[in-house]
Amino acid sequence: MAELTHFNPEGRARMVDVTDKRETLRTATAQAVVRLNAETFELVMAGKMKKGDVLGVAQVAGIMAAKKNPELIPMCHPLRITGADIAFFPDETHAEIRIEATVRCKGETGVEMEALTAASVAALTVYDMCKAAQKDIEIHEICLLKKTGGKSGDYQKGYDSLQSGK
Repeated sequence: MAELTHFNPEGRARMVDVTDKRETLRTATAQAVVRLNAETFELVMAGKMKKGDVLGVAQVAGIMAAKKNPELIPMCHPLRITGADIAFFPDETHAEIRIEATVRCKGETGVEMEALTAASVAALTVYDMCKAAQKDIEIHEICLLKKTGGKSGDYQKGYDSLQSGK
């Protein structure tokens, strides 16, 4: 197991020093799944929720969340994000919307937390905009799907290290 790096010698929290790390292109994609009932799902997909365009607002909220990540997660570094996008994958059969957030930067540390935050906030925005129509909305399967770049190599959910040579 990797050594925990967010503690100083006294055992107190610290922000990891990335001063000597090489700047590389880093990407991360995370997901969150919002489970609705069939009626709410149809309202969302038809654009008929009383609060407006649910997916449009969730898209903007997710991108904003990626940019605000270090203000929410205490030990995250402020990053120069070079790209952020939110994609929605509706599943009518299960009345679910899978949200994928992809974030990119050129930097000394990865964007996994930014992608996870973006997917989570987009899902929470869907919840907020639909809660008047349905009280038992579920958000689940929040996870990192893949990442590239950095010293630890590439990762894809369901596979061991994708770094070449391993």
